[in-house]
Amino acid sequence: MPKTLQIKNLQVSVVNQQTDERTTILKGVSLTVKPGEVHAIMGPNGSGKSTLAYTLAGHPFYEVTGGQISLDGQDILEKSPDERAAQGLFLAFQYPVEVPGVKVQNFLRLAYNARFADHPEKLFPSVLAFRKHLESLAKELKVNPELLKRGLNEGFSGGEKKRVEILQMAVLEPKYAILDETDSGLDVDAMKAVSLGVKKIIEKYNTGVVVITHYQRILKYLQPEFVHVMKAGKIVQSGGRDLAEKMEAEGYEKV
Repeated sequence: MPKTLQIKNLQVSVVNQQTDERTTILKGVSLTVKPGEVHAIMGPNGSGKSTLAYTLAGHPFYEVTGGQISLDGQDILEKSPDERAAQGLFLAFQYPVEVPGVKVQNFLRLAYNARFADHPEKLFPSVLAFRKHLESLAKELKVNPELLKRGLNEGFSGGEKKRVEILQMAVLEPKYAILDETDSGLDVDAMKAVSLGVKKIIEKYNTGVVVITHYQRILKYLQPEFVHVMKAGKIVQSGGRDLAEKMEAEGYEKV
């Protein structure tokens, strides 16, 4: 069984709930991500980057009208977001949601148990055992342990939200992770901390990563092997790190 996240000729539309008018967003996107690889997707606003992220995660708002998505050889298009997550797919949101009253440590324990429900050997024998594991990961990723006792993202700064989301990524040990503008709203220190956290997860779990961004600043830390430029619903150019530098210097109009 091939170990890849493979997207073939993906075509996606959205339907206006008021007018019932269908708009095509993705117009034939193809991408193959192997374990341990880092791919960056750049492009102007409205090019389809976030649509790709949410479609991969299984958001029901987006209608797949053509193409395929497979994870390690298994078609996941008919699977729910929960089923995709259980198979090892992770999405980091641009704007992590706030869930007042649900403690971070409780949320992550439930998420972990759902992720590994079919792997009883991975489950922890007690709540205390899981919390020790969680505290160890938080220390490794330099996440303030006090955040674990608070409501999920409740009153968190932008940097704290993103750090906790990377902690969630580490907890779930994904095979493939989609980071949708994770660098949005981060100061230099937070961006560096988040990037180094992602690199540790890649090294630890051999996670394949797709990072969606407008700028190359986060790429200085993540150092992707592949950079893709998306425009008008298609990947129009691919290359190495130098392509990101070129896009930031020259803009997207020349692509």
